Amino acid sequence: MYVHQQMLLSRRSSLLIRRTFFRLFLHRSAVTMSTSLPVVSPSQTRVGWIGTGVMGKSMAAHILSAGYSLTVFNRTASKAQHLISLGAKLADSPISVARCSDVVFLIVGYPSDVRQVVLDPVTGVVPGLFPGSVIVDMTTSDPRLSQEIDEATKSVDCFSVDAPVSGGDRGAKEGILSIFAGGDESVVRRISPLFDCLGKVNYMGQSGAGQHAKLGNQIAIATTMLGLVEGMLYAHKTGLDVSLWMDAISKGAAGSKSLELYGKRILEGDMAAGFFIHHFVKDLGICLKECKAMGLKLPGLALTQEFYTTLVATGDDDLGTQAIILALERLNNTSIRRKTT
Repeated sequence: MYVHQQMLLSRRSSLLIRRTFFRLFLHRSAVTMSTSLPVVSPSQTRVGWIGTGVMGKSMAAHILSAGYSLTVFNRTASKAQHLISLGAKLADSPISVARCSDVVFLIVGYPSDVRQVVLDPVTGVVPGLFPGSVIVDMTTSDPRLSQEIDEATKSVDCFSVDAPVSGGDRGAKEGILSIFAGGDESVVRRISPLFDCLGKVNYMGQSGAGQHAKLGNQIAIATTMLGLVEGMLYAHKTGLDVSLWMDAISKGAAGSKSLELYGKRILEGDMAAGFFIHHFVKDLGICLKECKAMGLKLPGLALTQEFYTTLVATGDDDLGTQAIILALERLNNTSIRRKTT
């Protein structure tokens, strides 16, 4: 009996050792492969782009301007026409983009869109990839989906990077986005010339870390935006000139990017979307889901999500995130916006 137990333990130990060596082999193979691939440059790298909406069209245009060949796909083909006029080629499906690209970027609406675009067994990106290709998902999405995509790309000897961005339409147009990257660090470094066309890349950790960093960013934006419009309403109610008040606080501790980008637009009643409310509600919903999974309670996040959800209910979901002022104005039966003459 004792000898039999010892034999079982020996077999289990042997199996564990073999599994450990196999995992190390896979890791080393992936690292070797990622560092031995061609250098990214306009003369050697074919780029694909999926999603040419408010953000994507400007971002893709920067890739073209840098001299890279670009193949694009968008569900509504007319939204890609500007890029076609600049020299991009139009594909008829995500898999078609993958078949003629070394690096495929996507920035679409929802995690369900990401799943369909990347993982669909018939039309998705993964089935069309060549060994060594890279998927870069710049959509704000579910960290677990990023990890699932990472496993899918590894299974076909490819790589994935989750790289959501912050900076809005202005950041996209000017090429000054903040990029949160998760995945193999050597892969992120290798494709950094492409990221440099779009803004500044910040390596956050392994697969899913980029998404977690962006979700934290969205929480900070949400609560900052709520604080900004509450301060504006308070200043208005006390009889202050809100424009003068904004200028005064911008030079102190209350100064913020939200104030810089949206303060004047709010006061002038400009609610045009740099980032749609319905996408922000999606992002905050993912934040709350992650918080629930971690047992984390963030009341400021939950309250701000409620205000944005009321704007969806009133049909204002195609406005920009600064339109949270409308919910607060309705709550207080007042308006701070300047009267046009």
